Amino acid sequence: MQLPSLRRPPERSVPFPEAFLRGKVCFHSGRASLEATWRWFKSQGRQSVNILSTYINKRIDRFHCLFYTCLQGNNLKRQVLRIGKEVFMMDSACKEIIRLADKVMDGGEITEEEAKKLIRTKDEDTMLLLAMADKIRQKFNGNAVDFCAIINARSGHCQENCKFCAQSGWYHTGAKLYRLLPEDEILAAARKAKEAGAVRFSLVTSGRNQDNPNEFEEIIDIVKKIREQVGIEVCCSLGLITKEQALRLKEAGITRIHCNIETAPSYFPEVCSTHTMGDKEEIIRTAQEAGIRVCSGGIIGLGESLDQRVEMAFKLKSMHIDSIPMNILNPVKGTPFYTNKRLPPLEVLRTFAMFRFVLPKALIRTAGGREVNLRSLQAYALTGGLNGIMVGGYLTTGGRDPKEDIRMTEDLGRSMTQPQL
Repeated sequence: MQLPSLRRPPERSVPFPEAFLRGKVCFHSGRASLEATWRWFKSQGRQSVNILSTYINKRIDRFHCLFYTCLQGNNLKRQVLRIGKEVFMMDSACKEIIRLADKVMDGGEITEEEAKKLIRTKDEDTMLLLAMADKIRQKFNGNAVDFCAIINARSGHCQENCKFCAQSGWYHTGAKLYRLLPEDEILAAARKAKEAGAVRFSLVTSGRNQDNPNEFEEIIDIVKKIREQVGIEVCCSLGLITKEQALRLKEAGITRIHCNIETAPSYFPEVCSTHTMGDKEEIIRTAQEAGIRVCSGGIIGLGESLDQRVEMAFKLKSMHIDSIPMNILNPVKGTPFYTNKRLPPLEVLRTFAMFRFVLPKALIRTAGGREVNLRSLQAYALTGGLNGIMVGGYLTTGGRDPKEDIRMTEDLGRSMTQPQL
């Protein structure tokens, strides 16, 4: 948001408080302007405290401006001068964060160059970045947190060589190997997910595609029974599906197809060589043409650069993705990325915040790897722009107790979404 500056006293036709709240006038770094402002505040007495508080609540994130509330009593002049020095002389990086947030909230879009600056925010300014990302979330997405859960419905034996994946047949990771789980086991998992607060339950199958027609028919039947018997939304991650399969899934009641692009197009060849980013785009296009919404995100910490994370965000934007899971690499022993260094929590949170600036209206959720990478800072994902959580376990790794995520959500004063059947 653009911080106004006091170039000259307001015109007499506009009362000072009204002009102040409109953003027409404000403190300036020059002492003469500060003195003029102080003289006006002194003439208004204690009423000035309420005027300034209103301005703060309208224009600046309250978390970073609590010291304004001490504007009272005989220290008024000294406090006004201190405000001028401490807030309105904030460094250019902080002003830019606020300006870009205001730009997005006013319906504008940030550029890739602007996003590259945001993701490089200094540690000491990261809380401001998170606060502004959350202001964007509040404006466009409301207060509710979306819970979802997944099941590893078919595990291992995958022909693809994704370097992060425990289920790839190219590596020896000790992951479990099994075909499609029995129907009753999947239904029980769906009921458990709903009890944990999830509004959506996803069937994830390892492998390149769904080339077994009998198994695909089983999946169709399971989707219908989950909706009818459990009363929860269902989505699927089934690899390279055909247009006919997409239409069958929609008819069965699928609400979303999940297909992560994993990383930036420029870095994808370093992650996988058995399929391409083009293959991913084809799955997404097939689902969208069938009238199915797409959930697509990726994993950070694969060795990509900060600029490539920005590239990934803008790639998702270009494909009109409105549901984005953000995973953080949890290195699996036996995979090529096992030795990758873990990302610092603040870097992870800055990446999440940048995604919110780029995709202000999307459902962006924190997913795999959050427990081991964010640790005690997990709540900051939800106060830093995100509005979704994947709860329970992941494909080959466990998560924390969903009750802790529900408690975290309640402690933040946030509500939870409900299934849309």
